[in-house]
Amino acid sequence: MALLDLLLLVLAMVMARGVSRVMGGVMEGLSGRAPRSEGGNVPARGVQLVRDPVCGTYVIPDRAVTLSDGSGRVFFCSADCRDKYRARPAQGRTA
Repeated sequence: MALLDLLLLVLAMVMARGVSRVMGGVMEGLSGRAPRSEGGNVPARGVQLVRDPVCGTYVIPDRAVTLSDGSGRVFFCSADCRDKYRARPAQGRTA
């Protein structure tokens, strides 16, 4: 009987947590505020991505490694890609 009581207690706690999360989501939706980001590393919607010219990866400009060449800023996913770009012959450089 004690095992059944323990299982019912755990079930009640899980259900209470679920109801709490649902109600929190409803209240957040009704408030009209932007949803909270649990990860904290998710960019805002509508961010324009730029392409790394070395490996082709798309990166967020604010978080990218940059290099200023004669034609403007070039964005890279990592310092390794930036260094590979710098090591290219001068005639092969195109942004």
